[in-house]
Order: sequence, then C-alpha cells, then structure tokens
Amino acid sequence: MNRDRQKRAPIYEALEKFRRQRVVPFDVPGHKRGRGNPELVELLGERCVGIDVNSMKPLDNLCHPVSVIKEAEELAADAFGAAHAFLMVGGTTSSVQSMVLTACKPGDKIILPRNVHKSAINALVLCGAVPVYIDPKVDTDLGIPLGMEVEDVRAAIEANPDAVAIFVNNPTYYGICSDLRSLVDLAHAHNMLALVDEAHGTHLYFNPSLPLSGMAAGADMAAVSMHKSGGSLTQSSLLLCGPGVNAGYVSNIINLTQTTSASYLLMSSLDISRRNLAMRGRESFARVIDMAEYARREINAIGDYYAFGSEMINGGSIYDFDVTKLAVNTRGIGLTGIEVYDLLRDEYDIQIEFGDLSNILAYISIGDRIQDIERLVGALADIRRLYSKPRSDLFTAEYITPQVKATPQQAFYSPKESLPLRETAGRICTEFVMCYPPGIPILAPGEVITPEIIDYIEFAKAKGCSMQGPASEDISELNVLV
Repeated sequence: MNRDRQKRAPIYEALEKFRRQRVVPFDVPGHKRGRGNPELVELLGERCVGIDVNSMKPLDNLCHPVSVIKEAEELAADAFGAAHAFLMVGGTTSSVQSMVLTACKPGDKIILPRNVHKSAINALVLCGAVPVYIDPKVDTDLGIPLGMEVEDVRAAIEANPDAVAIFVNNPTYYGICSDLRSLVDLAHAHNMLALVDEAHGTHLYFNPSLPLSGMAAGADMAAVSMHKSGGSLTQSSLLLCGPGVNAGYVSNIINLTQTTSASYLLMSSLDISRRNLAMRGRESFARVIDMAEYARREINAIGDYYAFGSEMINGGSIYDFDVTKLAVNTRGIGLTGIEVYDLLRDEYDIQIEFGDLSNILAYISIGDRIQDIERLVGALADIRRLYSKPRSDLFTAEYITPQVKATPQQAFYSPKESLPLRETAGRICTEFVMCYPPGIPILAPGEVITPEIIDYIEFAKAKGCSMQGPASEDISELNVLV
C-alpha cells in the first residue's frame, strides 16, 4: 500500500472544489442544493444537500469512471490489496449479487453454505444458477451455525465437479471464520472461482492480528461492507477483485442492476473512509479489539451470560475467530436474545445490532467509546438481576437443515398459492422467510416446509423477532408451489 498516495481523497476533493464554484444548477436533483426543500436542509444541513449532485464531467460517472471515481477505485484497490475495486452504492447486497452474477450463468452450479445472507440466494433467483448447499455444523449450546469445513467442501466438489464457484461467508455475523486460504486453494485447484462475502470483515484488511482477509487469501472476488465496520455511510460498499477476474465484465454485470444516479454522498463517504482506514486503520482496530475483549471479560464476570471468543477456535468449523464481534449467549438467564435486545432498547436506551433466539450481538467498531461499553455491561448486569428466569428449553440452533426440491429461480417464478402457515407442512415454499437481522433465510424458495420449521417461525414471531420475506405482512400465510 502506497501510504503517501493514500492521503488523497479524489471524489471528496472534487466535490469541495465544485462546492466553492457556486455553479447554477439546471440539472437534477430537483431540490437545487436544498432551496426547493427547506425541511431537507434543516434535517441534513446545507453542506450535505449542497453536494447531493448529479454526475457531470468534473465529478465523473460511476457507470463508466474515467477520472476522480476511477482514481478513488484505484486507491481502494491499493488499500485493500486488490487488483481492482468497485465503489458500490446499492449496499453489500449489490456487491454479493454482482459476484454471483459474474461467476454464474443459467444452470451453472455454485457451492455455498446454506446459512448465506438472502442476497446470495436472491442472486440465484435472478440468474438461474443451481445451488449446491453445504450444511454448516451447528453449536447447539450457543444456537449458531459455524464455518465451512474444508472436507465438506472437498466432498461437494467431488460430487459436483462441474460447479463454477465456491462462495464463503467470512467472517459470519457471530465472528466465525473458515480456513479461507485452504478453501480458495481448493477452488482454484478445481478451476472454480472463490467468492467471499466479507460484509462483516472490512477491518480484517487493516490489522494483522485479525483473521485473514479475502484478498490476502487469494480470493477472486470479495464483497466488503464499508458502512458496517469501516465507517462510511449506510448503503455504501466495495466489490474487490483479484488479478484473475475480468474487471470489464464485472463492470458490465454491476451496471445491469446498479443505479445510473449514484449518490455522491455515498461515494465520497467511501473515499474518505478508505483514506481514514489506510492512514489510521491499524491503530483504530487495535482499540476496537481491546474494547471488545474488555467487554467480553466484564460480561462473562457477571455470570450466566457467555460472551464467546477465540477460545472456541478448533481448527475446523471454527478455524479462526474475529474478536471484534461481541456476541453474547443469553440462555443462562432464561431469556432469548431478542428479549434482551428489546429490554436494552426499551428500558436502557441501548440499541444493539440484533437479538436472535439465543444470542445478542453488539457491533463494536471505530466509533465506540469505553464508557459506552461500560454502560452496556451495567445494563446486562441489571437485566440479569431484574428479569432473569429459570433456564428453559429453547430452540437448539439458529439453523435448520433444509430439504431442497427446486432451484430458487424455478420455485420463485412457478405458479403458486397462498396457504395459512400451519397448512403448509410438506409443501414447497416459493418465497423467503427470515429474521432480519441477520437476514439468513429460515426458508428459501424451493425448500420443503416442515413442522419443525413452522414451529421455529411461530416461536420466533412470539418472541418478537423481526420477521420478513413473505408476501403476507404478518407471516400468517406462505406462498407454496401449486
């Protein structure tokens, strides 16, 4: 990485120059630097609406960058150790889908863990690729799916030698990391692309004590959610490519779905955040690691909670662990994670990332302070004292092995009928059902609805999980194949 060059932020610099010119706007957006919408100016401020502009020659164009956006992408590639980087304004959903659409044509097989984010399976609906799912091992005590084991992937390759790509989550929302280098090497040994969903792994590129990043492992493509741990604005992301990928073709794929009216607020935030990480990321994430480890020790000292960490590493299904992830198992206090999530928000004014049926996740990153950590620890101690119950039987896992009967595209576009949830047992689902976050489908199109899955959905609804996916707003009905 060229540190001197990384001091530049070309999009930000171009916007500042443009702002000082006081150009009279006869283009879009129609608010005309906020003059037509004073309430928007009051909410966002004059500087913000003043640089909410359209693509023009001095500011380049994301669909075909030739100047400042191109330079920003080159700087991002340099900072992340990639051959090419694309600025993405449709969130990491857009980055993940562009990876899959680049690798797969209709009928192609792709090997992936079933506990992927819905964006990956949505991409299969769009392109007609055939998933070869690998069921992850599950830690039934914690209720979480684990990483991809090399031998499971090897077996999937032997059974499907015509697959074109392997897709890896690394790290998972819970901090679980797979043996990424071995998986990439395995893919390449069989002429398959290695795609990595690093939505929760931006920081892996900027501190050597953290687990291996996708580009360092030799992956062909990696989707990096800069707005999560990287500090950019929500919805901004990066798509990284290795040297073996045709960047021109990837650009064509991206332009199939990405907006032609890219937000300069999002792009400049990517530019500034990349510069910040390149210049200060190592020490910033060293502080994040220290805060997360401090929180882990303090929470475990409360009793009955379990903030799990690197002690879980087993060299296989948990090959490594991202210690910045502060996941806390709540079963010991007799409450589901979503119940603790609600209590933290409603009674203590603390908003954490999510609660599932067994855990909560507090996202620790560069904007956190030690006093905020102490407030969280104090609130958890208070919840244990005031709200804990005898430990009861909860669901043993956040993942239920699916029975796949049709490809996502076949099921999604086939004739369907809507039935009450309890009447769908044994039928094939044509839509998604998930708790969001984390956005890992309980059901995906093409999968059999089982009594166990119905029980899980009803339990999650009763405990207050935010459910989404089906056309039915209250998840009382599901669409199934006719």
